[in-house]
Amino acid sequence: MAAPGRVYLVGAGPGDPELITTRGLRRLRQADLVLYDALVHPDQLHAARPGAELVFVGKRAGRIGERQAEINRRLVEAARAGKTVVRLKGGDPYLFGRGSEEAELLAAEGIEFEVVPGVPSPLAATAYAGLSLTHRELASSVAYVTATESVQKDRTDHDWAKLATATQTLVIFMGMRKLDSLCELLIEHGRPADTPAAVVQWASLPKQRTVVGTLADIHALASSAGLGLPALTIIGEVVRLRENLRWFDTKPLFGKRALVTRAVHQAGSLTELLRDEGAQPILAPTIRLAPPEDEGPLRDAVRRLDSYEWVLFTSSNAVDAFFTMLRDQRLDPRALAGAKVCAIGGKTQASLDARGVLADLVPSDARAEGVIAALGPLLSKRARVLLPRAEVAREVLPESLRAAGAEVDVVAAYRNLPPDDPQAERIRALVDPSELDLVLFTSSSTVHNLCSVLGDDAAARLKDIDLFSIGPITTRTATELGLRVAGTAEQQTIESLVDAVRAYYAMGGDGKP
Repeated sequence: MAAPGRVYLVGAGPGDPELITTRGLRRLRQADLVLYDALVHPDQLHAARPGAELVFVGKRAGRIGERQAEINRRLVEAARAGKTVVRLKGGDPYLFGRGSEEAELLAAEGIEFEVVPGVPSPLAATAYAGLSLTHRELASSVAYVTATESVQKDRTDHDWAKLATATQTLVIFMGMRKLDSLCELLIEHGRPADTPAAVVQWASLPKQRTVVGTLADIHALASSAGLGLPALTIIGEVVRLRENLRWFDTKPLFGKRALVTRAVHQAGSLTELLRDEGAQPILAPTIRLAPPEDEGPLRDAVRRLDSYEWVLFTSSNAVDAFFTMLRDQRLDPRALAGAKVCAIGGKTQASLDARGVLADLVPSDARAEGVIAALGPLLSKRARVLLPRAEVAREVLPESLRAAGAEVDVVAAYRNLPPDDPQAERIRALVDPSELDLVLFTSSSTVHNLCSVLGDDAAARLKDIDLFSIGPITTRTATELGLRVAGTAEQQTIESLVDAVRAYYAMGGDGKP
């Protein structure tokens, strides 16, 4: 019989994937089974270990989801089968959720469980909308209220005569469908009609929307703006703080929807930079990395590293592939002791640093011309150079090194492959000018592969979307394929790429003052 498992009731936070707690992430990484709700950000699921079962059990007001009884059954059966289960819930597991009921069930069934609190949606909605639940001069008390299915139930379930004026700040959950009647109830029971009110939808996400008014008109304003679920209503004098406390929806790229074409394992740092600027990154990797078809040349090169004067790394992918082969041959960085190492680009240098290898040379100019200018004077006569890189790449660098008198061994360390069919179909659906503002290209391969996925009408489909490139070579590739590039990074780094995007929109979205 399997040893009993354990269930973790984990709060995923209000929406922003980075607002889950460190403990919540740790439990997520340990899970065999993850049961997650509709409001859980999909990026959080990437933290689950490979092989973990991810099951959507979304339960959102007005939408069909699994009945709670079925969720309960899954929790109990999985735990009794010895599995580690994470019940991942938007916001906090207990605050107007079913977490406490699930915990009661687990206790009754004798199943060990743990509750990992999450950032509650009211804290995020107010912080990200530029409000504050409390304020020394405006509010020293706050109440949370959940709306129910009918006004009749509201009048019996809640004592509105007390609630209307009991606290200075009032937060209403799940009240959008009958905001007009709720506001009438509050006014009817003594809350002034001119009390400031705000509705915040999709709190903490780049698609967040905030409407401000008073109890008298907030329903009309929110309806006119098209706000829907999920949303919170905040009522009280603290709403007046918004103009001074706004910080999220004033970010340079707030609300911009950016297609990220980079490979999955590299996209994280770019998506973080975009979120920091207020953009909504949409992952659409047009590249898959795979070992070369023939790993023999790389294996042979690794075995005779002592025959090379220089080893030249052009990307962090090359570093990853090289050190994977090194490990497979039961070698470690000491095998490089007899060679000097050149790293092209800061990210490549950082990848080497992480493995305890300090590059002897990092050219300030990452283009072939800059590399030759920096490396050429350091090469001895007929120096042997190892260049592990992508299976298909430009020949400018090795040819320039040979022209400088070096003997260059170019070995395929990895392949850049296009997306598989299901992913390609998903990417085609994402490239819609009505749903997308910009596309980021991080290499010529991302350009070629996206155009290949879109087919003959690629240029037409991308015509009304702003395209940004990581460098002049990538821009040239895009131009040759008939695409219009809105901005090119000054340096070939993702930081510079995001800078180019920010500068473009700061100029009005047309690159002009």
